[in-house]
Amino acid sequence: MRVMVFGKATKDTEAGVMPTAQAWEEMDKFNEELVKAGIVLVGEGLMPSSTGVRVRCFEKDRIVTDGPFAETKEVIAGYMIWQVKSMDEAIAWVKRSPMTEDSEVEIRPIFSYSPEEVSEIVSQAK
Repeated sequence: MRVMVFGKATKDTEAGVMPTAQAWEEMDKFNEELVKAGIVLVGEGLMPSSTGVRVRCFEKDRIVTDGPFAETKEVIAGYMIWQVKSMDEAIAWVKRSPMTEDSEVEIRPIFSYSPEEVSEIVSQAK
C-alpha cells in the first residue's frame, strides 16, 4: 500500500529556522535507510506558509488568503510517499525517525482503485 507521510509544521519551520547540523545528519541517515529498504517513493520539504496561499470555495466565489497561517498544527512542513506492506509498517518507520520533541507526523493511506488496497483499507477501518 502507498501512504503519504505529512510532517507537521512547528514554530521553527514556520520561521524558516533550519535544523542543526546534527538533526540534518540524523534525518539524512534515516532517509537513506528508507531508500535502501525500498520504502520511500518521493519526499520534499516545503517552504514556510508565509510563501503560500489558501484558496477557499464559498458558493461560487473563490477566496484567496495569503500566508502565513496562524495554526501551525494545520500547516504541513514536508511530505513523503512511501510504499509499505501495512499501516503498522509505516507507523514502525515513523517511530524510528529522528523527530524533535515538538514535532508531529500524520500518516494517511493513498486511495487507490486497486481492489486489494481498497479491501485492506476497509478492513483496517473496522
